[in-house]
Amino acid sequence: MKRGVVEELEKIVGKERMSTKIADLYVYGFDASIHHRTPDVVVRPTTTQQVSEIVKLANRTRTPVIPRGAGTAMCGHTVPLKGGIVVDLAGMNKIKEVRVEDLYCVVEPGVIYDRLNVELGKKGFWFPTTPGSGEACTIGGMVVTNASGMRAIKYGATRDYVLGLEVVLPTGDIIHTGTKTLKNSSGYQIDRLMVGSEGTLGIVTEITLRLAFKPKASAMTLAAFNSLHDAGKCVSNIIAKPLLPSAIELMDSVTIKAVNKCMNVGLPDVAAICMIEVDGHPTAVDDELKIVEEVARASGAVYTEASKDKKRIDYWTYARKAIMPSLSRYGEAFVSVALADDMAVPISRVPDAVTAFQRIAQENGVIVGTYGHAADGNLHTKMLVEPGSDDSWTRGERAVGQIFDKVLELGGTVTGEHGVSITKAPYMKKERADSIEAMRKIKKALDPKNIMNPGKMFDWEGNVIAHLRYPAFLETKGCMPDKTCTPQPEEKSAQK
Repeated sequence: MKRGVVEELEKIVGKERMSTKIADLYVYGFDASIHHRTPDVVVRPTTTQQVSEIVKLANRTRTPVIPRGAGTAMCGHTVPLKGGIVVDLAGMNKIKEVRVEDLYCVVEPGVIYDRLNVELGKKGFWFPTTPGSGEACTIGGMVVTNASGMRAIKYGATRDYVLGLEVVLPTGDIIHTGTKTLKNSSGYQIDRLMVGSEGTLGIVTEITLRLAFKPKASAMTLAAFNSLHDAGKCVSNIIAKPLLPSAIELMDSVTIKAVNKCMNVGLPDVAAICMIEVDGHPTAVDDELKIVEEVARASGAVYTEASKDKKRIDYWTYARKAIMPSLSRYGEAFVSVALADDMAVPISRVPDAVTAFQRIAQENGVIVGTYGHAADGNLHTKMLVEPGSDDSWTRGERAVGQIFDKVLELGGTVTGEHGVSITKAPYMKKERADSIEAMRKIKKALDPKNIMNPGKMFDWEGNVIAHLRYPAFLETKGCMPDKTCTPQPEEKSAQK
């Protein structure tokens, strides 16, 4: 990073809202992914104008800029691959306007998802995308990854709720896209381009969201299966009934065992379970609950339990959300890592996908836990690796490639909700081979100096077992922490 940048940043945000302390830089060097790199400086702006001035400085000095929300991203979105400035937007956390009569609200990017829904819920409304990290993730982070969650089958993803955005472009210019109206045919839909852009095209500083009515009632059926294939088939059978659930969460035997061991929640010890949620008018919920149980039994369920009790439903949901931390307790030597993490397949191909993942894991001698938002075909696989073992990572990486090849063969996508960044980059390039060049041209047109979150998505080269935050493994490869173990094109940054 060029000399003088830190001093200029201090003039923009003030000394108390920036840091070059080693401890702070280390913490801001990773998110919820497997990757880590150290930035040169962290700044915490509180206004759009400050963000604009920061980006103008970065553009003038060709300094990388990495926007950051809560750091819950799973694929390395906020990892500063080339050093530079991490822009922490958590301090921009105002709910600026809620107009239920017009079905929209206006928020800053640092607003926490659950906090927004608490406020909307007071008026009988909500933003229903329901990400798994809703208690921590920010609306800005959700926008730039097009995040969603368990209820996307009925309510859609973040992109479906974004009416308009305020964005600081890579030049520092501030633009406003979209409208506050529910319909809009006015020119290019730049706001839809920005959603899912992962911080590579600009920094979102304000979001106008469409609101949804909060359902009056909900209920859930837990269905247990002795066959993973039958559990997958149950998903498409429910959709084909036809019945539109608000969610179907699938867990395989690995994830069931892990959660039961770690959290002692007492889930059925079977090959797979489905948690099937319906919501809406109370009468409709009653009718649909009966249909769900009938379809589950006809699909091979050996046990079903239905409940309208909120505490019981919350308990099942708690067990489902405990999968990620629980998997790292599956065995003493293992950690759970996000590699082949959130693919999506056509709903009818869920049975083929989940059984294929199990077969691939066995063939490569790795442990893979499969779960996810099966109602819309969005599956998650968490791989258990021994972090200090070269062989464990090698087998894991081989399995990942085979899993994604199978997903593409089934007509799916390598990422349904978490995004690309580093961890999915080689596989996304395979999936989007005929449109990568168009993406590059858009990036170059908006960011000709390539300062916005550089090195990610289509600009990533090499494999993804790189820039790891697991020192034991790095030592076996003869690498120091914070360095890649495979050749990567990289600009060295001199830390101030």
